[in-house]
Amino acid sequence: MQSLTKIFIFIVFNLFTIHQTKAQNVTNPHKDSLEIMVKKYYDLNLKTFQKGSTIQDIDKIFELFTDDFTYVHPNYGGIYSRKDLYNGYVRNQKSGQYNGEIVAIKVENKIIGLNVVVIERKYIIKNEEGVKTGELQVTLFEFKQGKISKIFEYW
Repeated sequence: MQSLTKIFIFIVFNLFTIHQTKAQNVTNPHKDSLEIMVKKYYDLNLKTFQKGSTIQDIDKIFELFTDDFTYVHPNYGGIYSRKDLYNGYVRNQKSGQYNGEIVAIKVENKIIGLNVVVIERKYIIKNEEGVKTGELQVTLFEFKQGKISKIFEYW
């Protein structure tokens, strides 16, 4: 899995480099705002993953998304619409899956490009055996008009 992650990051980095070379005088004035949006997304998810979170916590996550938002996770079955993902969050919350087991989200690496952010991260998990660090996971965020338009999970 780590070699796949390294290959993916290498490809993404090279694509960004090629794009930046073609558009030499174009800068990304929204770089900081993209990074802030991703941090906000993870902070809101962490709050939602806690026992006692509410539908309003889920709603705050979805305020970050465009109306045509899609979530792509091949290991979990493919492509999900905004509505599908929202229903999944609500279902997980009602079934008690958001129980506080995830206590932190540690970002290991990030690449910020023109309307995209690639994140390598790990969940910090607490259970009856103690605290452990989860596996490295890679996520690609795409943005349109200042909102998250697509999330693609590579884990």
